[in-house]
Amino acid sequence: MSTTEPAGSDLPAKALETTAERPWPVRVLSSKIAAYVDRMAPVWVEGQLVQLNAHNASSMAYLTLRDTDVDMSLNVTMLKRLLHGAGAGVEEGAHVVVRAKPSFWVKRGTLSLRASDLRAIGVGELLARIEELKKHLAAEGLFDAERKLPLPFLPGRVGLICGRDAKAKHDVLVNARARWPHVHFEIREVAVQGPNCVPQVSRAIAELDADEDVEVIVVARGGGSVEDLLPFSNETMVRAAADCRTPLVAAIGHETDTPLLDLVADYRASTPTDAAKRIVPDVAGELTNIAAARTRMAEALTRRLHLEQDRLTAMRSRPVLADPTTMVTTRAEHLDRLRQSARSTFSGRLDRAHGEVTALRTALRTLSPKATLRRGYAVLRTESGAVVRDPDEVSTGERLQALVADGKFDVEVRPGRTDEKDVV
Repeated sequence: MSTTEPAGSDLPAKALETTAERPWPVRVLSSKIAAYVDRMAPVWVEGQLVQLNAHNASSMAYLTLRDTDVDMSLNVTMLKRLLHGAGAGVEEGAHVVVRAKPSFWVKRGTLSLRASDLRAIGVGELLARIEELKKHLAAEGLFDAERKLPLPFLPGRVGLICGRDAKAKHDVLVNARARWPHVHFEIREVAVQGPNCVPQVSRAIAELDADEDVEVIVVARGGGSVEDLLPFSNETMVRAAADCRTPLVAAIGHETDTPLLDLVADYRASTPTDAAKRIVPDVAGELTNIAAARTRMAEALTRRLHLEQDRLTAMRSRPVLADPTTMVTTRAEHLDRLRQSARSTFSGRLDRAHGEVTALRTALRTLSPKATLRRGYAVLRTESGAVVRDPDEVSTGERLQALVADGKFDVEVRPGRTDEKDVV
């Protein structure tokens, strides 16, 4: 038990033994925490040196070490002679590793570190860490083109994250309003370097993303050293940008600067001025394009009208439209020619048939028995109709029918000279 406890006091020895009736006084708890912390071994801690106070009368320097990803810090004390031996690069804003032993200040109830060694992390090592983080985030797909959102053509309100009264803010506002005077901005002025950069920029991205009126967000910062731009490669800020549902434009540094925020953003602008030109259209250029489009449309319409007029004129000049009866007249004339041809053909055929019939009639008359009868001959037939060719075929008193050229009459067979076979 701590020497601060009253002699012979009946206090619980362990925390589990404390109750509402038998609590520990604050001094007892503080002394026990101090004793527990004092048993801890020295540890190497990495962070950003955000405050350094070595200008005091004591032999100690007072430092504040902050986590680079979250808003959390620890107080560090270090002998000035050890701090001076740490070498160059140990200044506010530097990334350092500290070998320190935790200690608990009982009177104020605060935890601090007593440093015995401090080393600045070189730019090369920081860049190597960023390269490893870049590979890790790329493997997660945070830089994939499929994740990037298209920028709106004419945003009604633009969210701008920039430094306080920074030139980058002026470049974005002036150039954007010169291109489109009616553009509105929702501005968040934050720290764009140093220990407060990551939490403030990440918070500003989240706030603007939650604003439904903001259609695009621009994170703008002018050029700077590699160390100044390191916060824009911080994993916390990069993930905050990746979670943003509003299209995000990164305009960090210059053309040669490529922090990880550029890779996760939906559009990377080489400069703040380039970002302004990308987020809003040029009103003068758009009006020129509209005028040119209207001219092309008018010319195309005029050409089409002239073409259709020429077609209509050509159609009206056709015979069928010049004289609507032409088609009927032409068909009627063709029909008359066909009719005349049919009549001529039919008449010719009749004439040839008449000639053939006449020839056949003449031949028939020449060969007809009637022609013979007209020369005075007669044909005798019996009552049975048989033609008599020999006198022996008839008998006396038999009645016969005589057929002459112009008629017939009956005759009777009488006896007569049989040698000449005269028949009366």
